[in-house]
Amino acid sequence: MRPLNWTPVKAPSLGLWLGLLPGLAAAEQPLSAIDWLNAPVPVTTRITPQTSPAPTKPEPPVSKSALAPDVSVSSLDEAGVAAVGLLPKSVTGLPASLWQASKSADLVREMRAQDPLALPALQSLFYTLILAEAEPPFDAGRGHDMLKERVAQLMELGAVEPAQALLERAGPDVPQLFALWFDVTLLTGTEDAACSALNAKRYLSTDMATRIYCEARGGDWAAAAVSYDTASALGLLSPVEKRLLALFIDPELIEEAADLAPPSTISPLAFRLYEAAGQALPTGSLPRAFAMADLRATSGWKAELEAAERLSRTGALSENRLFDIYTARQPAASGGIWDRVEALQRFDTAVRSRDPGAVARTLPPAWRAMQDSHLEVPFARYYAQALAPLPMTGEAHELAFAIAMLSPDYESLAAKMTPQTDEERFLAALARGEPQNAPTSDPLSRSIARAFSETEVPRDLAPLLAEGKLGEAILRAMTLFASGMEGNYTDLDAALAGFRAMGLEDTARRAGLQLMLLNQG
Repeated sequence: MRPLNWTPVKAPSLGLWLGLLPGLAAAEQPLSAIDWLNAPVPVTTRITPQTSPAPTKPEPPVSKSALAPDVSVSSLDEAGVAAVGLLPKSVTGLPASLWQASKSADLVREMRAQDPLALPALQSLFYTLILAEAEPPFDAGRGHDMLKERVAQLMELGAVEPAQALLERAGPDVPQLFALWFDVTLLTGTEDAACSALNAKRYLSTDMATRIYCEARGGDWAAAAVSYDTASALGLLSPVEKRLLALFIDPELIEEAADLAPPSTISPLAFRLYEAAGQALPTGSLPRAFAMADLRATSGWKAELEAAERLSRTGALSENRLFDIYTARQPAASGGIWDRVEALQRFDTAVRSRDPGAVARTLPPAWRAMQDSHLEVPFARYYAQALAPLPMTGEAHELAFAIAMLSPDYESLAAKMTPQTDEERFLAALARGEPQNAPTSDPLSRSIARAFSETEVPRDLAPLLAEGKLGEAILRAMTLFASGMEGNYTDLDAALAGFRAMGLEDTARRAGLQLMLLNQG
């Protein structure tokens, strides 16, 4: 195999990513309770056994030569806003030329083709790409289009706080970025910063609803009322904006809010104005980014649980925060999400007691609850280290082994646990990066084994890599993997072999393990 001349590292968790960003937090604490924005490095605090774990073996090398030509790299200061990112090369292992040789339209197309609910291994890789410091495409100049697309992708994932951090690192108090920044701060509850900037620099926005809201937030109610009357007279407000802003400026009209009907589409500003009028909208049917609002102390526990599950499915919420919410109090009802909470809490108690019998009894229902909510990987990240050393047999052993293979420590845990079936032996071999040396019993495992035995860059990706289009090639490999999940094993072969050729060995192994264990093939 002819891999590239850069040295990738394992994709960091969101907690590590944003823990690397001192000085990005807003002056006031956000209403959101997402803990990976401000947590120290690292944020993941799994339940671990008391015995010291064996050191993790280094991954076998997969990169020894180069495909991409040499490029000259300018510093971030020289590149300006177009190259801004949250993750430096020392964290991602990706070169500054990641996007540089590609066309903007091609990158946007590939980014928009990604599924927010893809396997967690691909979600993690996508976050790394979006948040990496890198030069923009050659046709992008020093503008803001690429940055805005990256922010849009983060919002699609529900990762509102990283989106805000990315904008604030770029300097959002410019007309090209202000509207995005304002929307993001409305969802995190930190809009006073954006409003202060707008009140000081009126040219940042020509939207009258935004100006009126910020004047009122800044305490200048008289100016807000004058702006409202002027905008109303000139027809610059929609009917919904006109009514909501009237209620916001004059609380005496709040009794008239009883018959407010939710609009067919909702903006972050309208969302906050409905909330201010005492008619907070449920977020379940709104874009994922709005779920952030339900993580504030003002929401009920059920809404908080549903939002936490929704955001965890896209990797936008850390497993620590998710399980903190699951175990925050006792369920007061039954059915649906309450049954998941009860099953998880029983298991959590058993794990903390380190009673193998109790764990064996409570693990199957807890695992089924996580399967029902598609949260198997966050569960594995949180509990795998605690489960691995416990002596278990039968179904409990099978589940503990699968959970270990879905955790970030899959390789070290595979070395400690004893596979008992051919399938487990294949998974352990895949965890070591050598599935071609294990027995295969179905088309999926044979495809994975075939990909790991490839020695050439797949022809689907070779032209892109030969032209230095590394970021585009990674996105294309992700698209091929999604096709492979539908049963197109030629695409699956190309995707996994491509990841390995590009030095993304950890992604290839984790994606293969997750595809085998989450029954999405």
